[in-house]
Amino acid sequence: MKIYTKTGDTGDTALFGGGRVPKDDLRVTAYGEVDELNSFIGAAIATSPADFESALLSDIQRDLFAIGGQLASPDPKKVAKALEKAVIAESRVPALEAAIDRADIELEPLKAFVLPAGTPKATAFHIARTVCRRAERAVVALHKQHAVPPVILVYLNRLSDLLFTLARLANRRAGVPDRTW
Repeated sequence: MKIYTKTGDTGDTALFGGGRVPKDDLRVTAYGEVDELNSFIGAAIATSPADFESALLSDIQRDLFAIGGQLASPDPKKVAKALEKAVIAESRVPALEAAIDRADIELEPLKAFVLPAGTPKATAFHIARTVCRRAERAVVALHKQHAVPPVILVYLNRLSDLLFTLARLANRRAGVPDRTW
């Protein structure tokens, strides 16, 4: 199987489960933003120290791949068997919250806005956080026209909070104080 199909050369793309839409369709934009977020989390994982919350971040990447699959399917019933792996469990949100709570134990309470700066690891998390917010906005726009499972909206909102917290934690563990505004 070749990586190029030439089927998108005229500006449209296939959806998971059938159908074609323009590449600037809200659905394509939403899953594209989630894919970009996943790539930036991969970059954060690759930034030293590589073992920093690596299991948590790997789980998040799998979650984001599942979310992308759900967003790419306008009719999940058509692809129910294939989407079994692509269903994001409600329990994933409390898992993100627990990770935030664990990290908060090590952090000073917030008293000011924190600038996106610090170590390369922290900066990678800050970039991933802003990409997460953009992905969230794209999913909200899609949700206004097509039903999106509510857990996806909650997950992305909580994930941006976690990425902010991990940025602060990366700086803290490296001995770099938060830069405040």
